[in-house]
Amino acid sequence: MRVTEAKGRLRGKQPKLNVRQEPHLVALHRAGEHSVAELGDLFGVTRSTVYRAIRRDAARQRTALPGRSALGGTVS
Repeated sequence: MRVTEAKGRLRGKQPKLNVRQEPHLVALHRAGEHSVAELGDLFGVTRSTVYRAIRRDAARQRTALPGRSALGGTVS
């Protein structure tokens, strides 16, 4: 395991949604045009994964500083 870790190959379970899909899913949910079940079908994940993504985004929004986006950029 040390050799694998040194080579940067030691990983845990891979996320179901990649870094581009999760914000897209959350944006669609915020728009209110799709149900959680529909979003799950659309992205090929379970409803619990959709709820988890929404919770992560809400936590990011709570911890973001005023005047800054959750990704660190400034908000105009």
